[in-house]
This record gives sequence, structure tokens and C-alpha cells, in this order.
Amino acid sequence: MAKKRPQTRATRPQLTDGEIPVVGAREPCPCGSGRRYKACHGRAAAHAVTELVHRPFEGLPGECDWVALRELVPAATVELPLKDGLPEGVPSVTLATVLPMAWPALRRDDGSVLLGLQNDTASGDISRDLADTLQRALTAEPGTPVQARRAPADGPRLQDLLDAEGTFEPVVHSGFEFWIPDTENATPEVTASLERANAAAIPTVKLAGVGAAYWCETSEKNHLRWVMPHPEEQLLDALARLHAAGRSSLGEGTRLVGSFRAHGLTVPVWDLPSGVGADDVEKPAAEFAERLAAALASDAPLTPEERRARGGLTNRQVTLS
Repeated sequence: MAKKRPQTRATRPQLTDGEIPVVGAREPCPCGSGRRYKACHGRAAAHAVTELVHRPFEGLPGECDWVALRELVPAATVELPLKDGLPEGVPSVTLATVLPMAWPALRRDDGSVLLGLQNDTASGDISRDLADTLQRALTAEPGTPVQARRAPADGPRLQDLLDAEGTFEPVVHSGFEFWIPDTENATPEVTASLERANAAAIPTVKLAGVGAAYWCETSEKNHLRWVMPHPEEQLLDALARLHAAGRSSLGEGTRLVGSFRAHGLTVPVWDLPSGVGADDVEKPAAEFAERLAAALASDAPLTPEERRARGGLTNRQVTLS
């Protein structure tokens, strides 16, 4: 019998971590280890993609408004300044809460870019997914939408692409007509999407006197939802102090009913009588902001009444993201 020759493996050049490409999960890892990609360098890549970033908009101008537009506001737009300026042929970049057909982004016929915010994202970092979509939209053919995909784990984030010194000034719209600059030439699909979106939109107004506070109108009562930048524990203590003292409302018939978490920030919510509009709560909200600032500055231990008030607030707290 012939002897079996010992099996040998070809020697592969060793690559650095930064040079290793992404391959199929069951394929040999390109690093030359002999293991499958998913059990070698793919493990770290998968973790980087799925790991949840709790404050994806931290460091961006207007973080609280980013959260509000992602979770609360039906129809709004914001002009986005890019760190390196606008590329040739791109007259503007605009963030939009929602785009027709739920597109992640759209390069319009004139070259301008619309970036959708309220879309499902494939990774745990919304900022990275949006940055990837934005980069692809900047080079897309005019007149075409950008489709969703999973962003590379080592790709840039919005914080890398947007001007950190720029402003973030949302414009809230009553409907989604900003989608279509030329309604006469809109496709039937886009027109139908516009009609559905307008029918579902809840009337919403951004308060002018305080930051990231949004009034909205529902069929039964109105609400004020206010995204706040303060650390959660400190904010809940301050709200409890005001609630126990009977100073947490925004006027007669209004009531602080709780809060929710969204993208690492806390959002207190007030119930308002159905007849109370956004203009009616401008002054009370500004006065509340002053009371809250004083309560936030206190480091005294909570009294028994304040602890009970805090327990009531936390029991009614939910997490959106």
C-alpha cells in the first residue's frame, strides 16, 4: 500500500486587523488562522455591529431635538451642515423625519439630498447607519432613492460627517408636502404614500421659549413631551422635589404624568386639557424651566414625600429605545 502523504496547508500571509476583509460567516478567515470567519475576526465585527449605542446622537448639536425628531415628531426637516462642506452638485442636505415609501434617503433631481431619520436600522448604532446612508446619498444618481443596508462596523458616524459648530434648528410641518417639490409630476406611489402619511400625522408644534419641548394634539387630550439633557437620576430627583411640592404642573388642569427614556435621554410628559394649545404653555414651560433649574441645583437628601413622588414617577417610566 502506498503511504499517505502528510497534509500540509499553504502558508498565507498574515494580515493586520485593519486589512482583514469581511467574508461569509462560514468561510475561512482571511487572517490565515484556519478558523471560520465567524469564530475568528468575524466575532469582533459582529459585536461591533450589534452592540447598542445608548446615546447615538451624543456630541451632535441639538442632541435633544435629534431624539425628539426620531421618536416624537411626525413631520419635520432640518438643514444639515457638513464638516467638509457640500460636495459639488449637492446644493443642500436636509434631515427629514420620514421620507416617501420609507426610503432611507433620496437624491433629488436637482442633486439635493434628503436623509430619513425614522427608519429601522440594521445595527446598534443609529448614528453609524445614518452616516453610511448619507455618504451613499451624496454620490447617488440624481432622482434616485438610497436603499437600506448594514453599515460597515468601522464606518464613520454622523459625528464624523456633520459640522460640530453648526446649528440644528428643526422646522415642524403640518404635513409631508415638503416631500414633493413638483406635485404634478409625482408618481402615483409617492402620491399615495403622501396621503397616508398626512392622514396619520398628529398635529405637533415645537415650543419657542424652551429647548426640545413639543406640544401635540390627540383626539382626547393634548400633551407636552420635553426631551431633557440632564442625567436621569439627577433629573428624576429634581422632578420629584417639584412634584412633592405641587410645583410640577404647567398650569390649571395640567399634570406631569411620567416620563420615558429614548436614546439615553429622559423625556417628561405632561397631560394638557384638550383646549390648551402650544401658545398657552409657552409661558408656563419657561417658568417651569426656572423651577427645574433650582431643583437640579439642590443636593439635599430627598424627603419621604419626595421619595414617594419619585417612586411614582419611576413606576410610570417606560423605555422606547
